Amino acid sequence: VCIGIKTMDDEFIPSKTVVITSGTYMSSKIMVSDNIKSSGPDGDPTTNTLSDSLRRAGIKTMRLKTGTPARVLTESIDFSKTIEQPGDDELYFFSDDTNRNEVIKDQYSCYLTYTNEKTHRIITMNIDKSSMFSGEVEGVGARYCPSIEDKIVRFSDKERHQIFLEPESAGLNTTYVQGLSSSLPEDVQDKMLRTIPGLENCVVDRYGYAIEYDAIDPIQLNANMELMKVKNLFTAGQINGTSGYEEAAGQGIMAGINAALKSRGEEPFILGRDEAYIGVMIDDLVTKGTQEPYRLLTSRAEYRLLLRHDNAYRRLSHYGYQYGLISESDYEIIKSDIKTIDNFIKLTKETRIPHDKKMKDYFASKDSPFDAHDLTIYDAVKRPRILLSEIIELLDLDLRSDLIYQTEVEIKYEGYIRKAVREAEKLKAMEQIKLPSDINYDEIANLSIESKEKLNEIRPLTVGQASRISGVNPADISILAMYLKTKES
Repeated sequence: VCIGIKTMDDEFIPSKTVVITSGTYMSSKIMVSDNIKSSGPDGDPTTNTLSDSLRRAGIKTMRLKTGTPARVLTESIDFSKTIEQPGDDELYFFSDDTNRNEVIKDQYSCYLTYTNEKTHRIITMNIDKSSMFSGEVEGVGARYCPSIEDKIVRFSDKERHQIFLEPESAGLNTTYVQGLSSSLPEDVQDKMLRTIPGLENCVVDRYGYAIEYDAIDPIQLNANMELMKVKNLFTAGQINGTSGYEEAAGQGIMAGINAALKSRGEEPFILGRDEAYIGVMIDDLVTKGTQEPYRLLTSRAEYRLLLRHDNAYRRLSHYGYQYGLISESDYEIIKSDIKTIDNFIKLTKETRIPHDKKMKDYFASKDSPFDAHDLTIYDAVKRPRILLSEIIELLDLDLRSDLIYQTEVEIKYEGYIRKAVREAEKLKAMEQIKLPSDINYDEIANLSIESKEKLNEIRPLTVGQASRISGVNPADISILAMYLKTKES
C-alpha cells in the first residue's frame, strides 16, 4: 500500500493516493553517438531511484527509447525554398470557453521540405556513429515516429523523406525540424541539415538526441490507472509505455480523477471503448500491454464513428459535470445545445421541401432528382452533395452555424451510427458482467492453460475486458460465463 512519497532529501510527504507521471525521466540517458550521459530531456536531472523503488514493490519495468530532432533559429531559414503549409481557414477549438479574442489572428504556418540523395549519403556513411546502430541503445523505439537513421535503413528505396519545419512558439525564435530525429554526432547532424532545401545556412539552437528511459508494463494496471500490486499508487503518461502529448494528457486526467475518487472512497471512473478514445487507449494498455511506445491511432477504435470530435460534449459532458470538472452553468448551456440539435433533427423529419423554382434549381445544380419526389429535409440531406447549411439558407431556417455540422453528421450517417450503437450495446452487455476481484482462475475447470495464465495476470474487471485479452478465446469466455452463473445459483 502506498501511503505517500519520500523525496531525494529524505522528506516524507504523506498522501492518501499518489500519481506518478515521470515521463521520460526515470533512469533516463541522453545519447548522441557514443556520448552517453545520465540526464532527462534538455539536460534536466533524471531520477535513478524511482525505478528501483517500483521494482522492489514487484513492478516489472522495461526500457523504451524516443528521440528529438534539432531546433534551428527561425530567422536562419530560407522559407522560399520550402512549401508553405497553412492551417485551416476556419479555426477549431477544444472548448466553447476559448476566448476568440485571444486567438492569434495571423496564424503561423508550418513549411514542408525534403531530404535528398546528399542527406541520405551523409547518414549512410556515418550510420555506425548513431547511438541506435552502434549497440548503445537497449530500449525499444516508437514504431510510428522513427529516427531519420532508421528511416534511411528501413526504407532504403525511398529517394526522399518529408521534413516539416514547425515554429515552436510565438514567443521563441526557434523552429522544430520535424521528421529529422537523430542521435548522430553533432558535426554529422550539422552537415545533414545543410543538405536540406531551406536549411543550407541554418543556425542550430539545439541538436537532436535519443533518450532511453524506464517504463512499466501497463498490463500491471487496473482500468482506473491504479497499480494492482501497490494500492493507492497510480501511474500516467510515458511511464505506462505510451507516447507523450495526447496519450499522456488523456491518462493524466483519468489517473487524477481516479486518485481523487479513491481518496474519497468512491467508485472508479472508467470510460468505455464506445465512449472515448481515452477509453480505447486505457483498455488497450491494461488488457494487451505494450512492448513499444504506444500511439493512439483511430484504427484502434472499433466504434470510431461514435467517437467524433463534433459529439464530444454529447458523449462526455455529463461525466465532466458529475465529477466537478464542468460548472452547472456551462453544463446547462451544453444540454441546451444538445436539445437544440435533437429538436432541429425532429424538424427536418417533419418539414417537406417545397417544389418551388429555387429548390428545383438547387437540386438540379447538385444533379439530384427532385420533381418526382416528395422529400423531407431529413431525406434530402442524406443524399450526396446536398448540404444542410445550403438547405437552411434556402428555406430561411435558423440554426447556429457551429451546430449545423453536428446536426448534418447525425443525419447523413444515421444508418451507420445506429449500426455502431447496436454493436456497442452488445459489448456493454458483456461489460456489465463483473468478475470478482478474488476469483481464482486456476480453479475453473476446462479453461485453457494460456487463458488461466493471462486471466490471473491481467485480472480483468468484466467479462467484456476478459474477451479482449490475447490468448483468451470465445470457448474460454463461455466457460467463464457458465462458472459465474453456477456461482450465482
